[in-house]
Amino acid sequence: MSLFSLFGALEIGLIFGLVALGVFISFRLLKFPDLTVDGSFPLGGAVGAVCIAGGMDPFLATVLAMLAGAVAGVFTALLNVHLKIMDLLASILMMIALYSINLRIMGRPNVPLIMEPTVFSILEVSWIDDYVMRPLILIVVVILVKLLLDAYFATQQGLSIRATGSNPRMARAQGVNTGGMIILGMAISNGLVGLAGALFAQTQGGADISMGIGTIVIGLAAVIVGESILPARKMYLLTLAVILGAVVYRFFIALALNSDFIGLKAQDLNLVTALLVVFALVIPLIKKRLSRPKRL
Repeated sequence: MSLFSLFGALEIGLIFGLVALGVFISFRLLKFPDLTVDGSFPLGGAVGAVCIAGGMDPFLATVLAMLAGAVAGVFTALLNVHLKIMDLLASILMMIALYSINLRIMGRPNVPLIMEPTVFSILEVSWIDDYVMRPLILIVVVILVKLLLDAYFATQQGLSIRATGSNPRMARAQGVNTGGMIILGMAISNGLVGLAGALFAQTQGGADISMGIGTIVIGLAAVIVGESILPARKMYLLTLAVILGAVVYRFFIALALNSDFIGLKAQDLNLVTALLVVFALVIPLIKKRLSRPKRL
């Protein structure tokens, strides 16, 4: 695998590290099976791309994209909390609705950003190649987001969100507004996904209506791989594991698709993803069996 492919895998892995953090909040902390991700990811890309193409500052456009993702998460949570629609069905309904909303926002299936300024082009340093600079910028963004999440989930409100997912009945008994915590947690989750979508659109040179297909699978794969690599209970280690999982996942995908002797091609991406997730799920089982004391 070439150096260019290596940095490319790191770049995409860091972006999907943000997606994985969002999926971690909904699936692991809130126990909310959220498929909104497949719609909020391209929503972030669409809002960011349209705003940048319209002449808006890329940083402000990225913030608006993050807010748009958060709003999508709020609507999913409202369907569940106030309309009493099952969590999985609520997220599916929102995901379907977002497909049309994203088309409305873009006005066409894709919005190019090839000639437009982006967050990365503004922060670019002349003596560093862009394929090296983009991952460096993303490392700073991901670390900053991770530290903010670690600090937030150590606060009373953050602990209330965690308690809502762990034991909602006990949380309500302690005076926690579990419905409000679900709405807040889903807003944070999809806000991160929207941020990732905006950054992805800027690195790939545009937003496309189909860019969100399979996002939830990638996010779940990153969470599962990360938990297999670094099993932990403390929040700062859990968020680190999720980010590492996303990066390792993208490295494995890039390695598999760049290994000519295996014979894999781009159309085998979903197959490689499925096999990698299966492998990650089997690792804990193998460890458990190997750690069992042998009977005499």
